[in-house]
Amino acid sequence: MDISVNPADRAIVASLTQLLNEFPAVVLLGPRQVGKTTLARQWVGRHAGTGAAKPLYLDLELPSARRQLDDAESFFAAHHRQLLVLDEVQRVPELFAILRGVIDERRRAGEMAGQFLLLGSASGVLLGQASESLAGRIAMLELTPFQLRELIPENAQPMAPGEADALLNRHWVRGGFPLSYLAKTDAASLRWREAFITSYLERDIPALGLRIPAATLRRLWTMLAHHQGQLLNQSQLAGALAVSGQTVTRYIDLLCDLMLVRRLPPWSGNAGKRLVRAPKVYVRDSGLTHALLGLPTLEAVLSHPVAGQSWEAHVLEQLIAAAPQAQATFYRTSHGAECDLVLTAPSGQTWVCEIKRSSAPTVSRGFYEAARDVGASKKLLIAPVPNCYPAKDGIEVMPPVDAVGLVCKFLK
Repeated sequence: MDISVNPADRAIVASLTQLLNEFPAVVLLGPRQVGKTTLARQWVGRHAGTGAAKPLYLDLELPSARRQLDDAESFFAAHHRQLLVLDEVQRVPELFAILRGVIDERRRAGEMAGQFLLLGSASGVLLGQASESLAGRIAMLELTPFQLRELIPENAQPMAPGEADALLNRHWVRGGFPLSYLAKTDAASLRWREAFITSYLERDIPALGLRIPAATLRRLWTMLAHHQGQLLNQSQLAGALAVSGQTVTRYIDLLCDLMLVRRLPPWSGNAGKRLVRAPKVYVRDSGLTHALLGLPTLEAVLSHPVAGQSWEAHVLEQLIAAAPQAQATFYRTSHGAECDLVLTAPSGQTWVCEIKRSSAPTVSRGFYEAARDVGASKKLLIAPVPNCYPAKDGIEVMPPVDAVGLVCKFLK
């Protein structure tokens, strides 16, 4: 199956264009190798504008690029009329204080938007730096790995029988990192993901100035893959790794900061019930989950005990990415009421989602209780079924692609 994705067609492009027209600076966040640089280069190439100075791109991983910013104020003044794209900007944290002065000076001169596009792969570091120096002057966007809705455009021709299943399974097994998803073979895809994991552990994390044993962090990452979607049990993880609970917390914080792991919080509304308070933890990209577990093919994934949890995490990530303005939680009580995902929109409406890896999915009594407790306005059961159909008590059963489209359209 020959599939490619044009960077100009990424779902985030419209939001990026809007924010650069409204804010002096925009930060584009995402893990390494997710396509930030490709997207930024494509965007500036298409939006430079007639007569406008050509945008300037600097990769701050390169010493030669960092040297150009030794006198950052003079550099910014010399490139006053250009959009400056600064990649891996978290490596030069002192820039943020300078950017504040530059942006404020230009604002007084009537220049309001589209001055800086900042790319970064460590969200916590960047958000902390930006919130201290650039509050009210900067907007944030996250670029995820390829999403299902990007692989099947709205105006695409209907797929032949089985083609949609093949695409969905490929996306699940390989994940959404572009070079993994687009690899010629499953074996090549797995080799890329294994190299990606090693690079993060041995090069990228130490480059942030963090002294963390690579072998210990790999073991933790692998343990999280084995326990996809389970409640976080820090003491159990700490015991298995022979480290303290605080160390486990710090390591998970780091993986979340790098946008490789998701810590999904429990729903916290006042339902008058004994709610579970521990978060769930997921490896965000299913391809990385399978690489950590040594699962190269669909057959290997399906025969592994983690298959159901991996499928749940994969679909959950697609739903959350489709509704970035919604609050994402899960619901569980000590008496068994639960649902995999609760999406609360800015409008206040609440949707509940149950995710099953079954061609004949059903829900438990606990799901109905959870929907009632959170005041759900819509109930979705998402599974690898061929078509959408209604179930009892207002539940809508649908395949992941349809669910993502529905969430994207209505949960704004």
